Amino acid sequence: MRLIFAGTPEFAVPALDALHAAGHDILAVLTQPDRPAGRGQKLTASPVAARAMALGLPVHKFLKLDPDARAVLAALEPEIMVVVAYGLILPQAALDIPKHGCLNIHASLLPRWRGAAPIARAVEAGDAETGVTIMQMEAGLDTGPMLLIEKIAIDATTTAASLHDRLSAIGGRLIVDALARIEAGNLPALAQPAEGITYAKKLSKEEARIDWTQPAEVIARRIRAFNPAPVAWCELGSTGTAERIRFWNARALAVSSAAVEPGTVLEVDSHGLHLATVDGVLVITELQKPGGKALPASLVCRDWKLAGQRFS
Repeated sequence: MRLIFAGTPEFAVPALDALHAAGHDILAVLTQPDRPAGRGQKLTASPVAARAMALGLPVHKFLKLDPDARAVLAALEPEIMVVVAYGLILPQAALDIPKHGCLNIHASLLPRWRGAAPIARAVEAGDAETGVTIMQMEAGLDTGPMLLIEKIAIDATTTAASLHDRLSAIGGRLIVDALARIEAGNLPALAQPAEGITYAKKLSKEEARIDWTQPAEVIARRIRAFNPAPVAWCELGSTGTAERIRFWNARALAVSSAAVEPGTVLEVDSHGLHLATVDGVLVITELQKPGGKALPASLVCRDWKLAGQRFS
């Protein structure tokens, strides 16, 4: 099909690759403008822009889809537009340009987790499953009818990072299937249920600080949900000299930590750093010290004198 692809982050790259490999005529790739990145804050192209250029595809970095931008797209006469985490709101006038409208690859089982951060919020909430929904776009926030759905399980080892990669691959496979079915005239749409609607608000750095008043299981889920960003953190040491320690992975143990104050180090073993919580034990399996890399906690803590210290 003659299509326009709109996407920005790494999550969208497998879908672009899959559509290209399937032989679709990708008329243009829309992505966000270059942004400062890295320690030097050098202007850097988005992952989608970089991949599109490597594939020799024309790239547009519109600041907004105003009448001038829409005129450029309309002149291409696309049959369909595929949208994956593009980052710009598509007005109805843009949605109406392609013959078959616009399809969105959304990383949740709609209507659960509409919005900006469905992967992390599913992990944080302790959902047993999530998946990918191919949706016909309309003006509302992820409200359009569903075309294809695929589910996968979430367990106590799942991080947002690992889930991201799995869902990204599924999205690439499903969108190719969806376009094939559209071409064959065999892709019925299903309206989203009115029940079970939740919204996945954007993650913030402020909420990534560990709240030691929460149960071990809640803290562990939040640590896994905030990997790879914004990364859960807490402090160790006295006020004014405290170090910010980032926790990348964790699991909860259903054992008592007696009357020990939450955040206190209980032990370090081959499984990781054991910390007391209000209802049990939190095992940090991967962490990062200031200026260092994220490493297995058992390795980082091996020569670190932590006995009896408390994270705050």
